[in-house]
Amino acid sequence: MRDIALGSTGLTTSELGLGCMGLSESYDTPPDHDDALDLLGRALDLGVRMWDTSDAYALGANERLIADALARFGRDEVVLATKFGGVFDRTTGEPTGVRGDAAYVHQACDASLRRLGTDRIDLYYQHVPDPAVPVEETVAAMAELVAAGKVAHLGLSNVSARQLRAAHAVHPVAAVQSEWSLFARGAERDLVPACAELGIGFVPYSPLGRGLLTGAITSAADAGPARGAYPWFAEGNAEHNAALLAPMRRIADVHGATPAQIALAWVVHRARGAGVAAVPIPGTKRAERLAENTAALEIGLDATELADLDALAEHVTGSRRPVLPPELRALMPDDHGEHTSV
Repeated sequence: MRDIALGSTGLTTSELGLGCMGLSESYDTPPDHDDALDLLGRALDLGVRMWDTSDAYALGANERLIADALARFGRDEVVLATKFGGVFDRTTGEPTGVRGDAAYVHQACDASLRRLGTDRIDLYYQHVPDPAVPVEETVAAMAELVAAGKVAHLGLSNVSARQLRAAHAVHPVAAVQSEWSLFARGAERDLVPACAELGIGFVPYSPLGRGLLTGAITSAADAGPARGAYPWFAEGNAEHNAALLAPMRRIADVHGATPAQIALAWVVHRARGAGVAAVPIPGTKRAERLAENTAALEIGLDATELADLDALAEHVTGSRRPVLPPELRALMPDDHGEHTSV
């Protein structure tokens, strides 16, 4: 596993990361504690040392799991990324809104540091913009965390190019985290070019389309109830979208690869072509999938293969965005990071 510079602020990390949410909550049953720690150890064995978590994942339980892994494997072995911003009902676990005010930024960071059992976060993201607080104010408070030595580099997640430019003018942003995959290409319109222009890295989340791009989900029944909130997986949509993967399967066969490996290779190639340093963060609960994902970085796709893959997204049916109640929908950014409420 190679290391790359993610953005221009001095952050160096493995060129593949690990999305850790599924180790504590996911579409299926998460692994038990010891199995999760074993998987994290295997990730380090393979050189996957950028671990992505959030205070939102299992209401902080995921950060506590990472704390146990850091204690076992060594804090300096890991490039630690976490996020803040979502507010949840501590009894039900249901989201109730977002906060980006300065007081909350400091409160959330201190709470994450306690749960993670460390004195520093390598990459700290605002998870979702607060429509009531200008992103410049939030990032100014995050910059105070850098000055205090609690955070090394700043990141933003689910933002628009406009918000990114405004934030970057306040304090350098190392990386943007947003959904980017063969089936979700909205970031390419404005956000990816802005990152290339400003020298900001990109961290694609859900690069495997929440499992859809692995080829394992061929129907709504395969998707299971947890994915049911995503229109991609609704009855009719799931079957149609799975059928779109035929060209990817043919390309995978040519390379002796899996569909998931081709999906990851596509993201890496597209990022390079756009002039952006990218670190995808697929999640997994299985060690064999970790090895499969790392091997995807060695796959070369030619222009014809890329063109065949590029054509898939325009035929996808259903939104990638989950169905939310109206009071929460207004708080969530759209495909280009803009809020529907502003």
